[in-house]
Amino acid sequence: MDALPRRSRTLRVGLTLLAGAVLLAGTLWGQDDHFPFGPFRMYAGSNPPDDPAPDTRVEGVDATGAVIGLGEDATGIRRAEIEGQQGRYEADPTLLRQVADAYAERHPDAPPIVEVRIVIRWYGITDGRPTGNAVDETVVRWQSS
Repeated sequence: MDALPRRSRTLRVGLTLLAGAVLLAGTLWGQDDHFPFGPFRMYAGSNPPDDPAPDTRVEGVDATGAVIGLGEDATGIRRAEIEGQQGRYEADPTLLRQVADAYAERHPDAPPIVEVRIVIRWYGITDGRPTGNAVDETVVRWQSS
């Protein structure tokens, strides 16, 4: 096997050092949104053993009154995107209209969505074990006018 020319080695070493520097900077000062160069804080901790465990979902109500799950398959919007923007939705519930629009694009023959809500199901945990109890909390709601 032939050795790499000096210029190629220098370029590879330089790119490796640059990638390492960007990873280090992302780890120290970045946010999760800077993937793949941000710190992976989402995996950095755990909840206390008696705190309830949240499970966030998005659901809608169509014009017939049926409750529709508005997950990724129905809208193309990942749950993580909704959870990551939850504060924005709470500050301005009209932004949830985008979820209804995304559903309409994928399901043009379905009755229109007239309400979208973000619901957190809080699963009870005691001593790190599920209790079997759960409580739903609607944290934000948008209704068409």
